Amino acid sequence: MVFSSHLFLFYFLPVSLAVYYLLAGASQRLRNLWLVVTGYAFYGWAEPRFIVLMFATTTFDWLLSLVIARNRWRWWSKSGDVASPPLGASGKPSQTRKCALLLSICSNLLALGFFKYFHFGVESWNQMTAALGISSASIQTTLQVVLPLGISFYTFQALSYIIDVYRGEAEAMENFIDFSCFVSMFPHLVAGPILQFSFLAEQLKSRSLSLDKCARGAAFFLLGLSKKVLLANPCGKVADAVFDAATRGVVDAWTGVTAYALQIYFDFSGYSDMAIGLGLLFGFVFARNFNAPYSAVSITDFWRRWHISLSSWLRNYLYIPLGGNRQGEARTCLNLFATMLLGGLWHGASWTFVLWGALHGAVLAFERIVGKVAPGLRLPLLFRRSLTLCVVLVGWVLFRSATLSEALDYLGSMFAFSRGPAVGREILGGPWQQPFLVLHLGVAASVVAFGQQTWEWTQCLSWQKAVVALLLGWGAVVALLTQDYNPFIYSIF
Repeated sequence: MVFSSHLFLFYFLPVSLAVYYLLAGASQRLRNLWLVVTGYAFYGWAEPRFIVLMFATTTFDWLLSLVIARNRWRWWSKSGDVASPPLGASGKPSQTRKCALLLSICSNLLALGFFKYFHFGVESWNQMTAALGISSASIQTTLQVVLPLGISFYTFQALSYIIDVYRGEAEAMENFIDFSCFVSMFPHLVAGPILQFSFLAEQLKSRSLSLDKCARGAAFFLLGLSKKVLLANPCGKVADAVFDAATRGVVDAWTGVTAYALQIYFDFSGYSDMAIGLGLLFGFVFARNFNAPYSAVSITDFWRRWHISLSSWLRNYLYIPLGGNRQGEARTCLNLFATMLLGGLWHGASWTFVLWGALHGAVLAFERIVGKVAPGLRLPLLFRRSLTLCVVLVGWVLFRSATLSEALDYLGSMFAFSRGPAVGREILGGPWQQPFLVLHLGVAASVVAFGQQTWEWTQCLSWQKAVVALLLGWGAVVALLTQDYNPFIYSIF
């Protein structure tokens, strides 16, 4: 189930909100329990079997967090007594605590690795053995592993919880219902934002409903829905037509990748807006996930603006543990590259995702070196934005392509290295191109260039803004009921 579906909009969401508000006078735990029930129903709607997996990993992580909390630190006074330190204090971690952390991390990563990378690993091994001429060592399997929806997102959230508890940055949740609510809450379950446990810990224990939260939440949701349906979907039609074409010219190629850049931005930022809005409707305040990423002046700046929750997770739980910038410039650049390489692999089991991460990691490291060598260098703002956008678009080709050969072929079309037509008469002049789609590309590009971000736009609502949000939401619902093209890009991650 996804937010932009009639099942969710007309049945699931109204029932979920109605029961939740009827429980407004009940205990916080009872409301959390309702969110757990709705979260599992939302998650298991398409494939009920995966409910068992999520429940098992949730239970295992919760039990291990209690082991960590009860064996948090060994403190030795002169008399040899053991005392419990305050939250956030440092000390010598016990072996039990270390083992519990390692067990949780390994179990989560093994589950993620098996379901997400099994086929990728087998295919890569077989390709390598074939290239080395030892096909007898290839792996033959009939096992079909289906990727559970949203496993990447709730795995990262569970890892943030267990690591925060281990570090002493958050209290372990004594109650299983409260922790299950953190993992399975449907607004952020399938595609984020990836919320760190320390950010939501107090809200899980105590939060309030208010008219301001509900109004802003409704505006967030309606604007996100309109982004997804009115802008992302039409841009996706253009992108699919160009990427799936047998041949394409330079104009075609740049048009297609621009359309895909607009599609993925409005698709994912729209989903994030809907998630943030739903969180507000249930009394939660989620973190911001997008901040005008296509106006970035460097790739470093881009990752401060794009999928901010993932960037924060990678920084706090991967880049800093690897050493961050504390071990010299060479090691810092290596840590940046490794972090983005793994971040690319997290997005999908394909070498195109690995190369996408490697591209961003290499540019991040390059920008770091340039910043140290020439700290006063300031190129024109327009040039920096254009160059950054060009790197991002090249990366989106890798992200969108199913194979390396497809990506190389498309990049060849973009930079006139292929034998395709010089201009896009075959595709852009085809019967599928209608003023409707061209108009949507123009509107989407204009919103990116000149539009205000949803986060700021909803901070101070007026009746005029309420009318705009309602009209856009109504238009999105009407379009949703009449169109048969409604993909959700991040559902595969």
